[in-house]
Amino acid sequence: MVTIEDVRYLVSDLPRSYEALVRDRVKFRVGRIVYLAFSRDESLMGFAFPKEERDGLVASDPEKFMLPGQSDMRYNWVVVRLAAIEKAELGELVFDAWRMVVPKRVAEDHFRLTCD
Repeated sequence: MVTIEDVRYLVSDLPRSYEALVRDRVKFRVGRIVYLAFSRDESLMGFAFPKEERDGLVASDPEKFMLPGQSDMRYNWVVVRLAAIEKAELGELVFDAWRMVVPKRVAEDHFRLTCD
């Protein structure tokens, strides 16, 4: 099972990203935009994800992914059960969520630096 510590490690290199505690919930932001958020018990992680693709993601593995609560359906958001994913998949989810909220150039520069 992956943990919030695994996420902290992954986001430590991501430009403009920072951690915030909001109503006893850990969230990761770029500016004021939240791209990752944990449930209070840290068993679920919400992450930025394109609205038009989320039904397909949830349908592909409903034991792993679920739609956000009704109040969050207006956002580009999906929820994953952390006990159901491995570290490699966590890395993809975190990076893709971050990439959705930073300027395209920032993501391209980061990718270029990490691949060199």
